[in-house]
Amino acid sequence: MPENRESDLETAARNAEIVRRFYDALNTGDVAAAVQFFAVDTRNHGRPVGQEGVQRVLSDIRATFPDEHSAIDDLVAVNDAVVVRTTSTGTHTGVGRLPVMGGLLVGVPPTGRGFRVQNIHWWTLKDGLIVEHRANRDDVGMMQQLGLLPTSPSAPAAQPAR
Repeated sequence: MPENRESDLETAARNAEIVRRFYDALNTGDVAAAVQFFAVDTRNHGRPVGQEGVQRVLSDIRATFPDEHSAIDDLVAVNDAVVVRTTSTGTHTGVGRLPVMGGLLVGVPPTGRGFRVQNIHWWTLKDGLIVEHRANRDDVGMMQQLGLLPTSPSAPAAQPAR
């Protein structure tokens, strides 16, 4: 039994490192390097997208927010699952073409404004590659900070992007 437990811990540590390396590549803007951490048959929110789909989505996000950055605030890894809470920032200087982020930015002219929101991502890995991604993002908060949705009177003031 202890050998199995040690193996589970090693798998979790390896998977955590893979997710960290994915974020490192993405934060430098190297979408091609980031995509290499995904399996050919990757799923996003339960839908098959493959590496090509991941490439399209990440490229669209980088085109919409060229300075997009996701800092890992918390990370938990257990066996094949890695869950991270991130603080994401960026400046809206491009036009979204794909229905990412709820499709809220497709065709929207750049506002030039920044955002800072927290997101939670759940990554599932197999044999050293990401095979599934799920997320809960604060798209409404982002849209409010970009000036595209009204803020509620009790909402905190928008934070500038770093």
